[in-house]
Amino acid sequence: MTRSAALLLPAVFAFPLIAVPLAAQAPSVPLTVEKIFAHGPLTGTPPEGLAWSPDGQHLTYRDGDELIDLDPGSGKPHVLVSRAKLASLSGVAASEQDRDHRSRYGQASYLWSPGAKHLLFDSNGRLWLYDLRNGTGVQIAFTGQASGDDPKFSPNGEAISFIKGHGLAVVHLHEDGTPTEIVAPAPNPATLSGEVDWVYAEEMETRSNYFWAPDSKNLAFLQMNEASVPLYPITDWIPTHARVQLQRYPQAGDSNPDVRVGVVGADGGKTVWVRLPIQAGQDYIPRFGWADRRTLWIETLSRDHKHRDLYFADAATGQAHTALELSDDKFVDDNYNVFVADGSIVLSHWSDGHNHIYLYSYDESNLATTTAKLERQLTRGEFEVAAIYRVDHAHKLVYYASNEGNVLEQQIWQVSFDGDRRQLSTGAGNHEGTFSPASGDFADKFSSRMSPPALQLCQAKGKCSIFWETHALDPYGLRAPEQLEVKAQDGSRLYATLLLPAGAGGAASVPLIVNPYGGPGPQEVADRWDDALLFDELLAQHGFAVLHADNRGTGMRGRAFAQAAYHNFGPVQLEDQLAVVDAALARYPQLDAKRLGWWGWSWGGTFTLYAMTHSDRFRAGVSVAPVTDWRNYDSIYTERYMSQPSEFPEGYKNFSVVNSAARLHGRLLLVHGTGDDNVHMENSVQFVQELIEAGIPYDLQLYPRKTHSIAGPDVRTHLYNRILAQFEQYLMPPVIAKSGE
Repeated sequence: MTRSAALLLPAVFAFPLIAVPLAAQAPSVPLTVEKIFAHGPLTGTPPEGLAWSPDGQHLTYRDGDELIDLDPGSGKPHVLVSRAKLASLSGVAASEQDRDHRSRYGQASYLWSPGAKHLLFDSNGRLWLYDLRNGTGVQIAFTGQASGDDPKFSPNGEAISFIKGHGLAVVHLHEDGTPTEIVAPAPNPATLSGEVDWVYAEEMETRSNYFWAPDSKNLAFLQMNEASVPLYPITDWIPTHARVQLQRYPQAGDSNPDVRVGVVGADGGKTVWVRLPIQAGQDYIPRFGWADRRTLWIETLSRDHKHRDLYFADAATGQAHTALELSDDKFVDDNYNVFVADGSIVLSHWSDGHNHIYLYSYDESNLATTTAKLERQLTRGEFEVAAIYRVDHAHKLVYYASNEGNVLEQQIWQVSFDGDRRQLSTGAGNHEGTFSPASGDFADKFSSRMSPPALQLCQAKGKCSIFWETHALDPYGLRAPEQLEVKAQDGSRLYATLLLPAGAGGAASVPLIVNPYGGPGPQEVADRWDDALLFDELLAQHGFAVLHADNRGTGMRGRAFAQAAYHNFGPVQLEDQLAVVDAALARYPQLDAKRLGWWGWSWGGTFTLYAMTHSDRFRAGVSVAPVTDWRNYDSIYTERYMSQPSEFPEGYKNFSVVNSAARLHGRLLLVHGTGDDNVHMENSVQFVQELIEAGIPYDLQLYPRKTHSIAGPDVRTHLYNRILAQFEQYLMPPVIAKSGE
């Protein structure tokens, strides 16, 4: 199937189908778990660390062990830093947790200097300044931490800052031999100055908590006092003497980090603290930055997620005043990015029912008292803005991504401050942009349901050229799933996909595996590549059908659809999934309603347990890294939807699957990494305890030291073989020997 024909949606009715037939023949090369996971990505490894130089003259990326430079004018690549030179800049091996955090939170391995003459390589905490003119690298600092060190050049390029010892440090490059200077120390072990803690990184996508002033004289930083945040022990049982790492982790209802914004000089000195009317140990500061060299803008969020405010603050005095207020009676959307410069503010929110972009203005000459004035809503309609990539204040342009025109696609768009917008990307599917800071040129990472990601360089005038693609999957003859559409009880459209075994036929001959995520945020059913398709195809080759569906409460469908999850973490989601299952069973008589399975990861793992304890229809399930008691999970995420436990006790009781474990139906495989610092292993242990007390058998698979992603070719191979074996054992009929054999 071509990319342009990937999603031909029919008119809406109870259960329409995409007009794409399934292939009748088996794939030319069969899949195995080992082929998918044991030797790295089967699709190949796309370029990593895509970055533009500040002048827009270079687009660079890591291709294996080399740094490649792509000329934006000609589109021709060449090696900028060789494999040998990068190897000489390597540091010590990172821990499992550091590797996970760098991957999960997108921490850059290199940075361009403001003058585009140097690169800064961050090799597991060792910072190397690489001179592009002579090809030499000099180690300028060792941060002492392999992840979260967040190095940055000052705007004038004369200094480099980073996190060290949980404080903020600066190295001045123009003073040869100048030692590291801690300009904003961490006053005690429970305090972070400029460093991002786990809960902000995970739930607010905060990637940095300090920023240089435009004149390079000062830095603004967020200080987080976590003294009142409980400690959670993460145990490593591999050594003879087990080691325990204590993690600051605010669970639902616990004290949050006490946060405040400070301003300190680039040479250190006294810190000026901004005075904000927020509750200590309760409210949040998701984003902040510099409006000009004298003034900060600071975004705050109330603990109940109902109020999002923007302040202007004087960097010299710390005096602040409210510039903008947004609110919602349930919870505001979690798109916290704000762009402030040159008298304009650009941000997105869903006040009109969908996440859209709004333009505000403020008086640059009177920042001490000015407030934001709404100029206009820049996007409008029955679609969602997924991301704002760049705001070009000089040319009054905003570059962004949205699903306008097709809820299952994502395209790249441009809108002017006057509201004129145009689509920049072409072709069906999903497009993600990385924009030049100096022009409208961008790198487009695009894919479709049946086409793995490829990358192309697109010039502002519209010409695009592909610089990376893969054909590694061509021999496997992957088949497209059917596109389904079902109506929820409230009339909402529920989108789903169903992959049947090739040539499946015969009444009730095929077991069905349901594999949703189901929780807030992600949109699983979309016209984009997902590596999960490979395992789906493998399951289909083993005789299973696989169903994915997005229920109410998931993302990219508007405020009402997302807020269905408010104070409802189970019933509405299961109702929608069962509606899709029933529609599939009615439409495809070859599916066996008595051989249903379910599996999921994280929220999907919780959903597996909820389905198997609130329905008797599923004979087997696999739950990976589930939250089993919502009191165990972090405050920011959980309270956005469930409020605090004291405010919604019946919800915490009814929606926590640990309280329904005694009603488990079907055979369960429970999976957890012992080093999981996201969904702690206590969740699975507590659920197991309830199963033991109820006398219910279960299977448990632990992965020592592994975090929430359970990453690595060896463990992924082992895990997915276990999942396959679970369904083959409990959903497939036994082989009956013939007489005399």
